[in-house]
Amino acid sequence: MVPVTAVAVVAGVGALGPVVADASPDLPGITAQDLLAKVQTAKVDGLSGTVTSSTDLGLPAIPGLGADAAKFTDLLTGKHTARVAFAAPDKARVSVIDQMAERTVTTDGKTAWVYDSSRREATKLALPAHPAKPEVAPEKQAYDPQAVAKQFLAAIDPSTKVVVSGTQKVAGRDAYKLRLIPKTDKTTVGSVTLAIDSKTWIPLEVTVMPRTGKDPAVQLGFSAVSFAVPDSSTFSFTPPKGVKVTEQKLPTARHTEPKGLPKPNATKPGAKPGMVKPGMGLADRDKPTVVGKAWESVLVLRGAKLPADAGPLGQLLAKARTVQGTWGSGKILTTKMVSALITDDGRVFVGLVTPDTLEAAAAKAPR
Repeated sequence: MVPVTAVAVVAGVGALGPVVADASPDLPGITAQDLLAKVQTAKVDGLSGTVTSSTDLGLPAIPGLGADAAKFTDLLTGKHTARVAFAAPDKARVSVIDQMAERTVTTDGKTAWVYDSSRREATKLALPAHPAKPEVAPEKQAYDPQAVAKQFLAAIDPSTKVVVSGTQKVAGRDAYKLRLIPKTDKTTVGSVTLAIDSKTWIPLEVTVMPRTGKDPAVQLGFSAVSFAVPDSSTFSFTPPKGVKVTEQKLPTARHTEPKGLPKPNATKPGAKPGMVKPGMGLADRDKPTVVGKAWESVLVLRGAKLPADAGPLGQLLAKARTVQGTWGSGKILTTKMVSALITDDGRVFVGLVTPDTLEAAAAKAPR
């Protein structure tokens, strides 16, 4: 339940410890426009290092969660560390270390492994020769400061003020601070600061500040980094003895249309974007959509089934504020960063926006 512009941040960086910056280095002056241009065209063939993060999204404590749900909640809070390695074009390894356990995801471009030491289980995935943008390792997006930074750079439009706010050291390297400040008051994001390496122009650290409060909601960055291309053996994996191994093969396409259904593109003239159109396949009707742009983006999910019993989510919703409007009625949950509206007709609206913005999005969204 996060907006698309911050999926990587909320889904992953919580699984990483605080980033300590040294004294500000003395670097040549640079304009925000020139620095932004260098960041957007920066590219390295590989890197490795240790990534740390501190995450506080203001999520409430939910008693009675199961082990899996509790682990997911833990990923969105606290401090964590991961060892990472990336090599162009499709090699990646991320090992998240947490409470004497390790979760590893690695791929050499042909085979991927997912390993959880606490469960003593590993999954081997055979990758298709021509995949349709497979997301075998979302950790690659979640634990790579460059990938996370791109999520926020994509939100830059006239509603964003971009400034160079100084310099700092990250992982022993000199960096410029590129600050993105939303001009709209409809987002819960106060600012996003990217620490940009002064030699490679790669983001080394991302700091997200809420609109209210003095402490970062998310701080993700390298505590150690090398831009040497990792050896190919870095991305191989041999399961430890006694580990249960499951083998799977990823399909070449992410979604398969059931036979007999009309083609998704068979729409009537004049249909508006985001609407459920006559002739649209069932799989397309279930896909999330987005209302709004940039910082005001709201993710819309349909067909949500709320628990009938008073489980943890039921307890949380029971305390939530009831709202209603032309769009219907429902419950609204808010934290200092994330807001979510769950309607009685099974729709979920979520984003890094204010509650009023969610309700406005619900009024615009098709049912």
